[in-house]
Amino acid sequence: MSKSTGVSPLFSYVQAKKLLQARGSFGQVRSSIDLEFSHCQATLTEQGVQFDDVRLITWDELKKIAKSERKCFAIEPDSLREIRVFSETTSWVRTLCPTEFAPTTLVSGFPMHRIKGTNPWADTEAKVQAANPIRGHVLDTATGLGYTAIQAARKADKLTTIELDPAAIELARHNPWSQELFSNPKINQLIGDSVELLPTLPSDEFTVILHDPPTKQFAGELYSLNFYRELRRVLKRQGRLFHYIGDPTSALGSTMTEGVMRRLKEAGFQRVDRHPEAFGVTAYQR
Repeated sequence: MSKSTGVSPLFSYVQAKKLLQARGSFGQVRSSIDLEFSHCQATLTEQGVQFDDVRLITWDELKKIAKSERKCFAIEPDSLREIRVFSETTSWVRTLCPTEFAPTTLVSGFPMHRIKGTNPWADTEAKVQAANPIRGHVLDTATGLGYTAIQAARKADKLTTIELDPAAIELARHNPWSQELFSNPKINQLIGDSVELLPTLPSDEFTVILHDPPTKQFAGELYSLNFYRELRRVLKRQGRLFHYIGDPTSALGSTMTEGVMRRLKEAGFQRVDRHPEAFGVTAYQR
C-alpha cells in the first residue's frame, strides 16, 4: 500500500521507463508507487523491483506498463490491473490516464484536462487562479477527479461539489492525487445532475462558482442560457463565476467563447472577462 494515500500501489509508463533505464545498476533507486504523488526507495534485483510493503514487480511487468502510455495499473498480488470503470449511469468508460505529474481521466477516449504544454494539476491551478480570491462558500459544478474541489477548498471556508456520474467518484478513489476529496471535511459531495440539483440550492449562497463542464458534445445543457441563469441565482452579489470553455485560439474554441459570453450576459451577469491562460472566462455578479 502507498504510505502517502492508502490506495493500492499504482504504476504508469513514467515510473516503469525510469526503472527500466536503471536496470543493471542493482541497488537502491528513488521511485514512486503512487503516480508521482510521493517518492520512496526501491531495490533493483535480477528479477525486478522491490518496494517496502509491495510485492516484487518483475521486469516483464514493467515492460508491459512502459508500453501503455494511456493507462495506469494497480499492482495486485499476482497480476496487474488497469484502472478503468464503466459507468452504468452514462455508459461512458472512464480510464485513469497518466502524465508525468498528476493523472487525468479519459472519458470514452477524451482527456478531461489540458495535457499539452501543461499537466492536469497545473491546468486546475490556472482555473482556480482565474477565480481568485477564493473565499466563503464555493461551488464546483463537476467533480471529476476532484482537483478543482481540492485546490479551491484549501482557500474556501467550505465547498460543495456536484458529480453526475458515480463512476467518476469511484475512479477518483483509486487516484492518489484525489484523496483529499474524501479526507477534507470542508468538502461536501453531491451526486446528481447539476442541471437538476442547482434549482434546489438556495439563492445567493455561493461566493465563487467554478464551472468546468465536460465538452459540449457530452453535456450541452451545462452551456445553456437556463443553466447560466441558475448559476447567477445561486451566486452572491459581487460573486465570481469561472467558466472553462476550451482553447480560445482554435476555431471551435473561439466560437464557443463568443457564444458563452453572450449567454452569460443575457443571463444577467454584468461583466464577463476572458481568461485565455485558463481557457475560460470569468463572469461577475454585482
